[in-house]
Amino acid sequence: MVGLEDLVTDNYSKIGNQVLPPGASLGSGLTPEAAKDLGLPPGIAVAASLIDAHAGGLGVIGADVKGHGLACEGQPVTSRLAVICGTSSCHMGISKNPIFVPGVWGPYFSAMVPGFWLNEGGQSITGKLIDHMVQGHAAFPELQAKATARGQSVYAYLNSHLDLIKKAQPVGFLTVDLHVWPDFHGNRSPLADLTLKGMVTGLKLSQDLDDLAILYLATVQAIAFGTRLIIEAMESAGHSISTLFLCGGLSKNPLFVQMHADITGLPVVLSQEVESVLVGAAVLGACASGDFASVQEAMAKMSKVGKVVFPRHEDKRYYDKKYQVFLKLVEHQKEYAAIMKGD
Repeated sequence: MVGLEDLVTDNYSKIGNQVLPPGASLGSGLTPEAAKDLGLPPGIAVAASLIDAHAGGLGVIGADVKGHGLACEGQPVTSRLAVICGTSSCHMGISKNPIFVPGVWGPYFSAMVPGFWLNEGGQSITGKLIDHMVQGHAAFPELQAKATARGQSVYAYLNSHLDLIKKAQPVGFLTVDLHVWPDFHGNRSPLADLTLKGMVTGLKLSQDLDDLAILYLATVQAIAFGTRLIIEAMESAGHSISTLFLCGGLSKNPLFVQMHADITGLPVVLSQEVESVLVGAAVLGACASGDFASVQEAMAKMSKVGKVVFPRHEDKRYYDKKYQVFLKLVEHQKEYAAIMKGD
């Protein structure tokens, strides 16, 4: 229909027609030529591979969670959502039967875990947005100098600075009158609208380190509210999610993790091994080599729980209110665009 009929001629010869699940053993293993280049023995098992974010999902989602007091312990793996968060973020949920979620990619059969359908939500910029907000602020040179003097990253410094200025209140309450809509690069999920822009409301004339720290916090919260919006879209379409499994660069930031727990109301599991994409690749290799009979068995044995972060339920009312503001921001942005387009 779109003029690509040549791809289906000769039984799909141009794109190939042999489809194998992730982790399936390929050919007769490593060819002598490839083995020589890699310094490995010929014939070593080679697995059907995965996209990097899918491998990250595979590396975290199947971990054995016994003894951590998690709801998902007695539930199927479909109750887990893997969030791979770095420059941008991917939200991987799986289901036994296909679920169509507006604004969320998929369902794709066996695309991540063999035998399950994958839905993939996403945020176009997350880590990149935090960098943009922090580095563009007038107080950034001061922040850099102070963090360097203390031998810390700018984010570790900001997290400790927030603890300093929060006084007796929970740290998240510092943004009571500062709100961010995070789509500075359009919205991937669940609105699928590339025309959307970023928004900040509640700015003042001061531009000191306190202001920078609070803007950073509001940005982290906005990203977590974006995840909440994706989860709500997935659940209203038929998913049932009780636990988040975070991996990627941003999962190393304790503030980012705690805000995701508090704002979604779900516990967050962090893996023992931070490089979850590599664990996922190792899972595939261990299946191809015959060390495990299935990807599910390999996942349960090879991915380990490092830490569990629970939501602070006593702060729920505050975050519910901020979420209402979050949804109003995009509603208002669309109204502004309609005004400007009107006669």
